[in-house]
Amino acid sequence: MVVLREMRQDEYPAYCQYFIDDYSQEIARNYGHSLDVAVELAKKDLHRSFPNGLEGNEHSLLCIDAEVDGECKLVGYLWHSVNIGDKSTFIYDFFISNEHRGLGYGTQSISALETQLLAIGINQIKLRVAYHNERALKLYKEVGFEVTGFNMSKKLSG
Repeated sequence: MVVLREMRQDEYPAYCQYFIDDYSQEIARNYGHSLDVAVELAKKDLHRSFPNGLEGNEHSLLCIDAEVDGECKLVGYLWHSVNIGDKSTFIYDFFISNEHRGLGYGTQSISALETQLLAIGINQIKLRVAYHNERALKLYKEVGFEVTGFNMSKKLSG
């Protein structure tokens, strides 16, 4: 069983390091930027959403805890932001660490999030997933997400 809980201040620096490393790789792969440029873009995105760290913002940064070998361990992160106006939330980042993948924690985390959201009147989850991320696509389809569009780009030469 997983538990979603608000991230503690002392956990935030480790999350930032993970996010910048992971997201910059995705930016470089998806948009063709150099890794240096991608790192700067990832840092800017994180700062734009969390200008004061975890204090006073509209985004929710959750830790995913699970019982592993009889101990409660951090197995991942889930960052989302609720839009009360359209009764939805948008998942910005959802991560289960490599050593804990394939054990059902992703499915359980989405289920736990759905329970939390329904309790506050939210009835839709939105997200964007990279085309090449087949593992995530499979999980999202298995838990009932539907494709609602495509992001596309074209490199121009000349």
